[in-house]
Amino acid sequence: MKALIFNGALERRANSTPEQLSNHLAEQLQALGAEAQVFNIAESGIPLFDMSITQTPRSVERMNLLFREADVHIWLTPLYHGSMTGAMKNCLDWLEYSAKLPEPYLTGKMIGLVCWADGVQAMQGINAMDSVAKSLRAWTLPYSVPIQRNQLFNAEGGISEGYKNRFQIMLDLLVKGPNNVPLK
Repeated sequence: MKALIFNGALERRANSTPEQLSNHLAEQLQALGAEAQVFNIAESGIPLFDMSITQTPRSVERMNLLFREADVHIWLTPLYHGSMTGAMKNCLDWLEYSAKLPEPYLTGKMIGLVCWADGVQAMQGINAMDSVAKSLRAWTLPYSVPIQRNQLFNAEGGISEGYKNRFQIMLDLLVKGPNNVPLK
């Protein structure tokens, strides 16, 4: 099984929240036997969406291929003004270039959603991603992980046990399916 972790944050700092989340999720996916790949929007070179161009940018071709080849996705974003980052939405808009394929967009892909916020509004980002994912013909897990950032890390700077447990449920649902996961 191929898993894609789509990091929609623009942070490039070492040990940042999105880097820690991406690394943790990739490690856990690999422990479940999945091949995990991280797609960092900050390093992708995806230009502003423009349907009038005649030559599709290579970065967009690569992104479309990665997104369509993955069996499951996990989308990560910080909450920006009640939604996902604009760069993340822009990237997803480029999936329009798959519209004429036999299975366009993200048809049938299962997607887990993760959003973090400094307050308690992360669910707004989850809802925004859910709407876009469904518009792209994907299935979103009915279990998502909205994060209150001040509770994400433990005293040592690692991911807290509470969030590790939530991520594990989401990953088990993505990899094993709903009939093989006890929800606690």
